[in-house]
Amino acid sequence: MTTQRRASIALLLHCLPLLLLLVPLVASSAAILDIVTFILVYGLLAMSLNLLVGYTGMVSFGHAMFFASGAYAFCLGLQAGWNTPMAFVVAVGSSTVLAFLVGSVCVRLRETHFSFITLAVAMLLYNMIEIWAPVTGGDQGLNGMVREASLFGVSLSAGIPRYLFIVAVFCLSAFAMRGLVVSSFGATLRMIRDNESRCAYLGVNVYTTKLTAFALSAMFASVAGALATLLVAGAYPTMALWTTSGDAIVAILLGGSRVFYGPLAGAALLRLLIDGTTRYTGNTSLVLGLLILAIVLLVRKGPVDLLYERFQARRARRASTEQGGMPASVASGGGASMAMTTEG
Repeated sequence: MTTQRRASIALLLHCLPLLLLLVPLVASSAAILDIVTFILVYGLLAMSLNLLVGYTGMVSFGHAMFFASGAYAFCLGLQAGWNTPMAFVVAVGSSTVLAFLVGSVCVRLRETHFSFITLAVAMLLYNMIEIWAPVTGGDQGLNGMVREASLFGVSLSAGIPRYLFIVAVFCLSAFAMRGLVVSSFGATLRMIRDNESRCAYLGVNVYTTKLTAFALSAMFASVAGALATLLVAGAYPTMALWTTSGDAIVAILLGGSRVFYGPLAGAALLRLLIDGTTRYTGNTSLVLGLLILAIVLLVRKGPVDLLYERFQARRARRASTEQGGMPASVASGGGASMAMTTEG
């Protein structure tokens, strides 16, 4: 990675919190804050799933189980009288332990088998939530538990305090995930994605690395789940349903899996598509299905990935011209495709 590119990424990472903090100053209504909050929460869910999909090559259809476990554990902690930070930490910690237990079995499987075993476990959790009504509230969920959520005496149930809290947690989580992606651990994940057999031959403990990635991904998903309870004022069984995992996968597809903030852009695009089609056509599934078909059959990558790749190719051509016709792949230190593979 060039010094200029490092500086550009650092600038973007530092500007994102500032831009998010400026939203309440320019927002004309509470609805805008709710939309941005929704995008941040479900964007964090999609970004956590992308640690598996985009960086490790493991497609999970049951990622919503950790989203739901974080939400329910957080609400139950508040119901038990715990303060908000304690309930939040316990929710994330218990979901991470659940991920290690589930992942110890799931990551032994590959490709389709891995995808469907995660789906099966998620459906099991969904049915447990529905059946265990005395604790989980059954199909009614846990309504209104987050009204007790507060920090330093300030209620987090609505308004600007809730928005600022979600922005702060989102930014901390995003920075932590970015640190994982650019670390040697992230490089190992991409090696496993590209050639698992070669990684094993080089001495990498593939099982342990994949299990760690699975648990970390679940941990960030549970953070998103706990934040979601503040947004929807409770925890509900649909949080564990396969459609929630599907929404995260669609967000990754719409935004891109090889650029770090691609899933966040995909979550924003998905929300805009749903709101727009619901308001003007009422055919949300039709429009979304056609868009996904166009991306899969024609573009074959997320729009953010495509834009990034073209940007890298243009920079490579410019560098080649400045260095007197040196081949673009040499001038750019490996070309656009190499940058996409190694940096994510």
